[in-house]
Amino acid sequence: MRLLFAEDEVELSDAVVAVLKHNNYSVDAVYNGQDAYDYLSAQEYDGAILDIMMPGLDGVEVVKRIRKEGNQESKVSIKVTRNVGYSLDYQPEK
Repeated sequence: MRLLFAEDEVELSDAVVAVLKHNNYSVDAVYNGQDAYDYLSAQEYDGAILDIMMPGLDGVEVVKRIRKEGNQESKVSIKVTRNVGYSLDYQPEK
């Protein structure tokens, strides 16, 4: 499974990416919302985990733009997170 992980705190990102890779996920890490949007627009992912507060675009805005343009809408499950213990699920409507 190929994932995009977007988190502006580099140390947290590195730790989460290491755990995901240890569990056999293929992961691309980015550190701001614009890069998250660019990666999701240009490449195929099975899922994305986006921080809700990032420089540039926040995670919610990335999801809105991806949905508006129809990029991967039916293919990717997107989770927007505020911190490890709380998340907002932005699954595409069926």
